[in-house]
Amino acid sequence: MAISREDVLHVAKLARLDLTEAEVTRMVKDLGSILEHVAELSQVDTSSVTPTAYVAVTAAPFRPDAVEPGVPRDVALAEAARHADGGFAVPAFVDDG
Repeated sequence: MAISREDVLHVAKLARLDLTEAEVTRMVKDLGSILEHVAELSQVDTSSVTPTAYVAVTAAPFRPDAVEPGVPRDVALAEAARHADGGFAVPAFVDDG
């Protein structure tokens, strides 16, 4: 399955990414390569492999639930596209337009 320039631009628009022409060209190449590998994997005969219903986890790794310093609010908000009242401002809905 090939990926077109239009496909990359459509996904970039949905993700609200402003890609340069060089980035679009690179994404077409890179994503096309990934899809070629996936297509190759789909050709592997797995008919003799028993499906896995679940993976047993005998012990879950836990870490201490400790408060750790984070990014200062002013630094985090400086990188935000929009902010209001000391927090991130996000649209109430997302559209394709």
